Amino acid sequence: MKRNPKWHEDEIILALDLYFSPDRGIIDSKNPKIIELSELLNKLPLGIDKTDEEKFRNVNGVTLKLSNFAAIDPTYKGKGMLRHSKLDRQIFEAFVHKKETLHQIAESLKNISNSPSLVEAISKIEEEDEEEEEYNGAIEGKTLQKLHKVYERDPKIVKMKKKEVLKALGVLICEVCGFDFHQFYGSHGEGYIECHHRIPLANLKMVKHTKLEDLALVCANCHRMLHRNKNKHTVETLKELYNINHISS
Repeated sequence: MKRNPKWHEDEIILALDLYFSPDRGIIDSKNPKIIELSELLNKLPLGIDKTDEEKFRNVNGVTLKLSNFAAIDPTYKGKGMLRHSKLDRQIFEAFVHKKETLHQIAESLKNISNSPSLVEAISKIEEEDEEEEEYNGAIEGKTLQKLHKVYERDPKIVKMKKKEVLKALGVLICEVCGFDFHQFYGSHGEGYIECHHRIPLANLKMVKHTKLEDLALVCANCHRMLHRNKNKHTVETLKELYNINHISS
């Protein structure tokens, strides 16, 4: 019999948010909030193979996960489970002093899970191959990363953004490095450039309309750099980094 898949960052974030909630109640499988969390976890668009849907993130499993946090928590006075995953501890330590940020991310994940249209859109976003990176406390989970891409790839808003920039500047150039696809590739590159959503993942809400000022036009290389290390850089800070290294070279 196959075991349930390992917990993802998104799921641990939601469970930890409940653990820290002052209204959590006792850690028990009959707790209505734990039952509600179990139902929520089953709606997350993570693309997980749910081998046994009856056991997948059921109330017993969620209760066990909260008990794992109790084992990590130095302030917990009761008895927690002795075992917990490396990712449990990493996420606990990342947010133990950032509970407001944790709650903000959790609320965004809840909003997404309760929106069938967003769940469908996010489910269509394939995960890109990136080098393995150690958890650095800046991960908001894969669901928000994919939501970021949903907004960036909205053809209607991207077309409007390009039109706005062309009217203002007459050219489509990368806002970080100044690369011009049309100038470099001729007619083959005319009209091509990528869009980056400026709003940090932790602040990304379920919005009905993306504003044009929320988007930046960037080349493919700079876009990858903006998303590297879990969106460490903004367009402005990456531009500063580019200028420093470009001048020094």
